[in-house]
Amino acid sequence: MYPSAMNWPANTPIPASAMPMNQQMAMSPIPFSTVPAGPGAGTVIVPNSGSMAPPPVPSGVPINNTGATFVPVVPREESYVENILRMNLGKVATIYMTYENNSEWNAKIFKGVLEAAGRDHIIISDPTTGKRYLLLTLNLDYITFDEPINYTLPFGAGTNPATRFR
Repeated sequence: MYPSAMNWPANTPIPASAMPMNQQMAMSPIPFSTVPAGPGAGTVIVPNSGSMAPPPVPSGVPINNTGATFVPVVPREESYVENILRMNLGKVATIYMTYENNSEWNAKIFKGVLEAAGRDHIIISDPTTGKRYLLLTLNLDYITFDEPINYTLPFGAGTNPATRFR
């Protein structure tokens, strides 16, 4: 709540910080104006300086391109374990996991066909039993493959052949 002039002590100037925004703008050396912010959004206070910002454009009004060139950015796949595993779905993997504070089994090894990989999990299936395992990457130490793995760089470009590591 802002103090009114009636409640302020006599002969004491009112500091700008105690004034409402519209009075602060009136005292400012930079001229301000208000512009509509869009339907139902009220107004926006902007400085009236020609070089600071382009004029606001109401919603729905087309903007003319004044020579700027916009290059679309293609999303790039990054080199994370989940993406490397996705490039090798269907291959047999040996996954080494560690489970802290587990007295029964601190470390465990899983071997199976790589079926899926997500940000926080790996799904493999045991071809002999048909049993599927959902493993959390939180416990992952490392993974080995008995065959070359696919590792394509740059990801998603589609122009480079797969690079194989042995």
